[in-house]
Amino acid sequence: MAHQARKRFGQNFLEDQAVIQQIIGHISPQKGQKFIEIGAGKGAITQFILPQVEKMQAIELDRDLVPILAAHCKTLGDLEIIQADALKMDIQQLSPNEKVRVVGNLPYNISTPLLFHLLAQSNKIIDMHFMLQKEVVERICAVPDNKKWGRLSVMIQARSKTSHLFNVDASAFNPVPKVESAIVRITPLEKPWVADTDWIYFAKIVRMAFSQRRKTIRNNLKKLFSDETLLTAGIKPTDRAEKIALKQFIALSQCSPKSDKE
Repeated sequence: MAHQARKRFGQNFLEDQAVIQQIIGHISPQKGQKFIEIGAGKGAITQFILPQVEKMQAIELDRDLVPILAAHCKTLGDLEIIQADALKMDIQQLSPNEKVRVVGNLPYNISTPLLFHLLAQSNKIIDMHFMLQKEVVERICAVPDNKKWGRLSVMIQARSKTSHLFNVDASAFNPVPKVESAIVRITPLEKPWVADTDWIYFAKIVRMAFSQRRKTIRNNLKKLFSDETLLTAGIKPTDRAEKIALKQFIALSQCSPKSDKE
């Protein structure tokens, strides 16, 4: 069955078999593991995971791809295809009794909000392997004092360990995208650096810190913290956010903000 890639869904189908096998090698699916695949498409990755685990769930937004995926994988194992928006995916509902491994070739236009959506459910996830825009992977895995270090780096690394596994040339896809891609592994920490009860406050601080990257942290956070409080957290008030390490953001989130009366 032929299918024309749809721009509105951000579809670029992975077709290079060498790249697919490299991805499967890094994922290393094992019998008995629970997998959820996001954006399964025509089953390029599904067809190699499903026979090894015997049962998995695939989330696919494009209803026209559902019968193609079903036909491609019908003899390979028990595949439950869910025609739905991954941004509304509830892992607790899909897998109430066990943790899952998540894989996917994520549409570039929704990759960042989808990552934050999954982070909020990280207690149900063993690990995640995603194909993403190379620039996004570099931001996820960045280190402080680097232009790529930003809100995405801090928020993901506060809850997980990240690994930039390898890059994927645009020629591996059909149609060929205009951007380079990369594979990232995100492994949620058993004990996140920031507790769930503190997460909203932590997220607010990080968002404000990076809101105007060219400004100093003193200026971006002046509504919340005094210079003295920044120094207590090990932060120079004249530094920009890209110089501030995760542990310093965590320390700052444990400080009391200015009172409304100040």
